Amino acid sequence: MPNIKSSERSVKTDALRRSRNFPVKSVLKTAAKKFVESVEAGKADEAKNLLVEATSTIDKAAAKGVIHKNAAARKKSRLARRLNALAAK
Repeated sequence: MPNIKSSERSVKTDALRRSRNFPVKSVLKTAAKKFVESVEAGKADEAKNLLVEATSTIDKAAAKGVIHKNAAARKKSRLARRLNALAAK
């Protein structure tokens, strides 16, 4: 435990922030994982629906400030590239 008063307060706020962000990140990772699994299984139709769901989840996380907007854009781009690669096959 820190000795400095401001550090003690930041420990509390950090814990609060983490408790709010953790479930959002968990849902985000789960949505992305489901999408990747469907792409690897070769299910293009299912993957399209899951991409929409994952994109929505990523946008919500970015809007809440859980992840940075550029990180959100990067994640969406990488998922879209996977779907496009599947469609190209």
